[in-house]
Amino acid sequence: MNYIKVLEDIISIDTSVPPGLNYGEVIDYLQPMFADVGFATRKIYIPEEYTEEREGRVNLICHRREQGKPRLIFYAHIDVVPAEGWNAFHPRVENGKIYGRGAADMKGAIVALLLGLEHLKGKALKYDTSAIITTDEESGQASQIRYLTQFLQPVTGAYVFSLDSSFGYVGIANLGAIHMDIKVKGKSVHSGLSHLGENAVEKANLLMSALLELKSKVVQRKSAVAVHPDKGISRMESRLNINKIVGGLKVNIVPDQCLISLDRRLIPEENLPEAEKELMDTLASVKGVNWKVERIYRIPTVPPCQDPIVDELDRIIEGVTGQGGKFGEMGSGDLPYIVTSEWGGKEFGLGVIRRECNIHGKDEFVYQKDIEDLAEIISRFLERC
Repeated sequence: MNYIKVLEDIISIDTSVPPGLNYGEVIDYLQPMFADVGFATRKIYIPEEYTEEREGRVNLICHRREQGKPRLIFYAHIDVVPAEGWNAFHPRVENGKIYGRGAADMKGAIVALLLGLEHLKGKALKYDTSAIITTDEESGQASQIRYLTQFLQPVTGAYVFSLDSSFGYVGIANLGAIHMDIKVKGKSVHSGLSHLGENAVEKANLLMSALLELKSKVVQRKSAVAVHPDKGISRMESRLNINKIVGGLKVNIVPDQCLISLDRRLIPEENLPEAEKELMDTLASVKGVNWKVERIYRIPTVPPCQDPIVDELDRIIEGVTGQGGKFGEMGSGDLPYIVTSEWGGKEFGLGVIRRECNIHGKDEFVYQKDIEDLAEIISRFLERC
């Protein structure tokens, strides 16, 4: 398999979410490739009641069943974040790197999976193996994963190998999350008559001041779970960021509304209801501001994965790359909670993301060598001894 061409081809298909178009085109490209490495494949069209009424959500389920063996499911997603200011969907190869939106997060890991499976074509596997290629990870996909569960049975006690992870070590923990949109209401008037109105942007600033005071306390909370040294911190840490503000129509109009979007990340030791109450109490403490929560999205925390399979994968990583370890990730996703709390399984991760790959940023790239090494790790991990 010419994995570079495969990655270039799927990077070239713009699967940014929003809006989440072209998913079917990528699935149609990948389906015969998984079939060619010996997997039974099925396209799954997700009903809109499981997608928040978004259309065109088509996923791919792949099986190589080995009845009686431990259950293993590889997880991946084809959606990417939007890109501006560079030719993100015109991939290029330079100095052992492949550039393009999704190169590292996480289309490069899908290609590594295919490459690893190609090495095992016709050989017995150690696990009863499946792979899911999903959509909308970057915007929320819990309902979609729950819908896919029926096509993945058995899932009770399954191991789930997430390819949406960092390279060089086993990811054993993730952050929980609360995404909250808060609408502040005011009264719109001519700016020269501002005494007759109420400035929603200025009122929103009062809420943001209170949230930033809370942030100064939140970021002091540290987990017992270590993170990889390349992250620049020693342990997983809590986060509170105000990442989007939308308000105002024109410079001479007092705005009648302002929308604040915040992102709260929770270490495994934190409790989701308590963190949400802390946010709501902080907002409620600001007097004289008319606000309401427009949208809230929650990802609960789960304990770090501790299992002999993690130790086995760690040994294989070290054997291939000369490095290894077990660390927490400073990212979040719907998958860990569903796997651990609803399936009673174990979730862990290894992908092709490095800090310098600049995922979600300009000139995202993946190292060719990391794709090749991940393929070798997957091959060794699956091959029956």
